[in-house]
Amino acid sequence: MTNAMISQRDRDVLWHPCTQMKDHETFPIIPIARGRGIYLEDFEGKKYIDAISSWWVNIFGHANSSINNKIKEQLESLEHVILAGFTHEGIVRLSERLVVLAPDGLSRCFYADNGSSAIEVALKMSYHAHKNNGANKALFVSLSNSYHGETLGALSIGDVALYKETYEPLLIRSVQTPVPHNQSIEAAGKALEAFELLLKEKSNEIAALIVEPLVQGAGGMVMYHPYFLTQAKVLCERYGVHFIADEIMVGFGRTGSMFACEQAGITPDFLILSKGLTGGYLPLSVVMTTDTVYNTFYCDYDPYRSFLHSHSYTGNALACAAANATLDIFENQNVIEVNKLLSSAMAKELLRFQGRTEVKEIRQCGMIGVIELHGFDPSVRIGVKIHRHCLGLGVLIRPLGSVIYVMPPYVITQIELTIVFDAIESALNEHCV
Repeated sequence: MTNAMISQRDRDVLWHPCTQMKDHETFPIIPIARGRGIYLEDFEGKKYIDAISSWWVNIFGHANSSINNKIKEQLESLEHVILAGFTHEGIVRLSERLVVLAPDGLSRCFYADNGSSAIEVALKMSYHAHKNNGANKALFVSLSNSYHGETLGALSIGDVALYKETYEPLLIRSVQTPVPHNQSIEAAGKALEAFELLLKEKSNEIAALIVEPLVQGAGGMVMYHPYFLTQAKVLCERYGVHFIADEIMVGFGRTGSMFACEQAGITPDFLILSKGLTGGYLPLSVVMTTDTVYNTFYCDYDPYRSFLHSHSYTGNALACAAANATLDIFENQNVIEVNKLLSSAMAKELLRFQGRTEVKEIRQCGMIGVIELHGFDPSVRIGVKIHRHCLGLGVLIRPLGSVIYVMPPYVITQIELTIVFDAIESALNEHCV
């Protein structure tokens, strides 16, 4: 079986996400036969360092033996059961552990299948909780440049025109407040002033503020100071607005703490987790919330007060086994401290790009390193050129336009990090000089 054979069969029947399929007339789709650790291997034996954790999910690498074994064990007893009126030990244990790990006060777990679905859950839950308390608040606030997913509700509250503009007539109401323009506390303060002005004008309409804490993902890896989160939560409490923390990308150690909200010292009304929750193995997401929110729905049966939301695979036993195995790794290994050493190594690698004429800025938050370019017309598709160049050198990155980012599995070594940044430097030397 060759790469070309699989690639052609793929093009005959598949439609890939976030992909212009016509591109693959000239640039072949890469079939992957196996993965191990940070490496992916194609059908002809070429290996690629997965420097983006396969869209930010495989935090402990591919084919991790600990996670593999737990899923195999689970397969022998239960693969799935309806979660309405039934439960299983794996989801109870997972929920208990998340309640302990999450910021104080987040005591209830509601499960879905993926990040966008969890966003939908949180939006509905926030609106409905206000409604159960006698308030009709149907407006959501997000940060400028934000991204929260691509189902219609999740898309509605994002602010990336590339994803959103085509579907504008289908979307629910949202407004944006400025994201801090850099990682300084001064920028956070200015953004907070704008947010409070919005609250003074519209707080009686606003159900919730939703943010990607510390780092905006698909919007270009914009990073900001935790002071914004700390004070935004204060403002939300003052004006009776829910605070939703979308930690789908940044949760589970990515920013230097288990959850990004920890660095701001806050407990959101809703914490949304996915991606790294199962170590990248299986689709699973969770919305964590407070007893205050939960109790607004707790009543004698009333179909208009109850939260009637469901997913067929909610709480899937195999996904929960993967999630519990992932938490075991955090529990048994000093992951956050090891990541600090890797983050320091990444910071040193980033310095080699400082001062290059085509580099607008380098920035970092924990295990996320960013090189933002400038001076390129979008039609040049510089990110695509860099992506293809790095693949040729055995490194998988996938720039967001002119924003190159590295978000590797936590099992990468410092030597392997150097290989990643060598490939990026080679790409810049080839296409930007």
